[in-house]
Amino acid sequence: MNFNRRHFLGAAFAGAVGLASPRAFAAVKNDTQPDLLPRALAALNEHHNSILRRDVIGLVDFSHHSREQRFQIVDLGNGRVLASYLVAHGRGSDPANSGWATRFSNRPGSNASSEGSFRTSDTYYGKHGKSRRLIGLDPQNDLALQRAIVIHGADYVAPSLVAAQGRIGRSQGCFALERKLVNEAMDQLGAGALLFAAS
Repeated sequence: MNFNRRHFLGAAFAGAVGLASPRAFAAVKNDTQPDLLPRALAALNEHHNSILRRDVIGLVDFSHHSREQRFQIVDLGNGRVLASYLVAHGRGSDPANSGWATRFSNRPGSNASSEGSFRTSDTYYGKHGKSRRLIGLDPQNDLALQRAIVIHGADYVAPSLVAAQGRIGRSQGCFALERKLVNEAMDQLGAGALLFAAS
């Protein structure tokens, strides 16, 4: 799953304040949900007071299987997909360990992924190494900070696992990426950017 990895047609910011227009991406052809990018851009506008960085966004399409690169970092300024990554969903979202996220929760202890708009925050070093905190901006994810839902690296996210078992492992609700690529992803998003997840 890629959004035409290197460029979107007609990507642009609109208006004096630099908020992106969903119409700017009308010609995008990809195999993600047709409305995912417009929904993310609408969220960027809705949360413009909270999102400090508006040149890049992260998109996570949980409607796809965990074997696919369903985490995209999009440069809105020039309309390019900067990178695509494997990303885990929570155990509570996939009790059968099928590779499909079918349940979402904001409840502490659910071990499930949450959907909606997140703002990337600071980095810290914890049990998974360097990680980036996320602040949930919507009712369905506003406990993300309390739940310690973060971006981090994990050994259970790797192409070798896809080859061996047809899926990657599951997190406790965090956006877990390949350990060797997680720093790159966190640096590209930085702090104050939008991460939008949907199924």
